[in-house]
Amino acid sequence: MQSPLSQHPLVLRLRRISVTCAVLLLLGVVLRPVESPAWTEVKAGQPELNLQAVEGALGQGLVLGVLGGFRTIMADFTWIRMNAVWQRRDRAKLDAMIRLVTTLDPRPEFFWVNSSRIVAYDVPHWRIDEEGGYDVVSEERQRDLDVEQAEQAFQLLARAREFHPDSPKLVLETGQIYLNRLKDIPNAAKWFLKAAEMPGAPYYAARIYADLLRQMDKSQEAYNYLKQLHQTLPDDPYAQKGIVLERIRNLEDDLKIPYLLRYNADQIAPVVNPSEQTYPFNEL
Repeated sequence: MQSPLSQHPLVLRLRRISVTCAVLLLLGVVLRPVESPAWTEVKAGQPELNLQAVEGALGQGLVLGVLGGFRTIMADFTWIRMNAVWQRRDRAKLDAMIRLVTTLDPRPEFFWVNSSRIVAYDVPHWRIDEEGGYDVVSEERQRDLDVEQAEQAFQLLARAREFHPDSPKLVLETGQIYLNRLKDIPNAAKWFLKAAEMPGAPYYAARIYADLLRQMDKSQEAYNYLKQLHQTLPDDPYAQKGIVLERIRNLEDDLKIPYLLRYNADQIAPVVNPSEQTYPFNEL
């Protein structure tokens, strides 16, 4: 009698993979005498047989059809292989492998997010180093490279959203690149707001959006937004209602809002400045 563990889907999948690998290994041993001269002839007839050739086949859907259920495994191995390309700073192969891995398996958001980060953050540094380093390359040229690479990352994330239209993570990543790489606060704010309004968005997206409003000298708008946000937040430690309320109070100080008109959330006592308290009777 077989144990329940032996029938677990993961165990069955590993068993199938092991059997498949064993068969492939056996075929490799049997076909080795035929493979070597045939492969030599193929390479002689097509010296440019490399990643670009694979991509061409992918574009026609040939390789994907052959790989079938192995696409996920091949995507994982391709991502691991891409690490060596990243270490060599080989931009041409890196771009090709990003396209390859996201074509093989577009389902993991991990591939899209981390690929966009490499394109937006790492590649500009490589290109500046190639042109002589930060002491040689002008700030204007550095900015142009940042913008160029950010645009490539935006295109990658736009393609990712075609596969994951309901993912706030991909929307947030676009906002992060605008904010951290391009220092473009207005565009960053638009993307953080878009992410904050999506189901399943992390709570911090809304807080960052309000902070960006404040940085754009839109304190009143940030104040109104945070008041509305505080009323909708659940009693969840991750929601950070206390921090939101603290920022509301800071904005009330900045905006010089009278104490009697300040925000009073449910179950929150009115805030009264002790120095301005009044009493119906004078002390005797």
